[in-house]
Amino acid sequence: MLPPDFSPAADRNKQPILTVLRHVLPDAGNALEIASGTGQHVAWFAAGLPRWTWQPTDVQPAALDSIAARVAQNGLANVLLPLQLDVMAPRWLPDEARFDAIVCANMLHIAPWATCAALMQGSARHLAAGGALITYGPYLEDGVPTSEGNLAFDQSLRAQDAGWGLRRREDVEREAAKAGLQLAARHAMPANNLLLVWTRTL
Repeated sequence: MLPPDFSPAADRNKQPILTVLRHVLPDAGNALEIASGTGQHVAWFAAGLPRWTWQPTDVQPAALDSIAARVAQNGLANVLLPLQLDVMAPRWLPDEARFDAIVCANMLHIAPWATCAALMQGSARHLAAGGALITYGPYLEDGVPTSEGNLAFDQSLRAQDAGWGLRRREDVEREAAKAGLQLAARHAMPANNLLLVWTRTL
């Protein structure tokens, strides 16, 4: 098995995210991770929240190998085999699949805007009663000054792909509302990122 891929950014932010997850999540449950990437987050969260069962996913087949390698490397019994999942697909998983938490970090700004609506709608379908969608990453916000670093990051993303870029939190809230989700908590994170907690309105 090839060694897992590595992301310096994921390595930096995994502990700050876990700290908030421990605060906002119950002691035990089952979680679906969207866009697991290198698997660094899911491995760290699974080790730090041992009474949670984690289902990692990614749209890229190569990422699944990296996730599986990292989980094996860390001997984590509470992480299921990674699945290929495209948030744009009309059907993510079996209709009866339900999760106490759905976690999606650093996806919305490096994917087309349509993925935001798809994430919200799919999460609403698969959240268990009382469950929460948790998103993490850089956002723009009305009335909140944007750091120079985030402005430069936004420009660099749009230069790579016109469909990418930092999203306005208020725009994301509107898409969430259409899917029956509301912003329940906003946590300021290091490096000008936000962790947002979304829950059902219905």
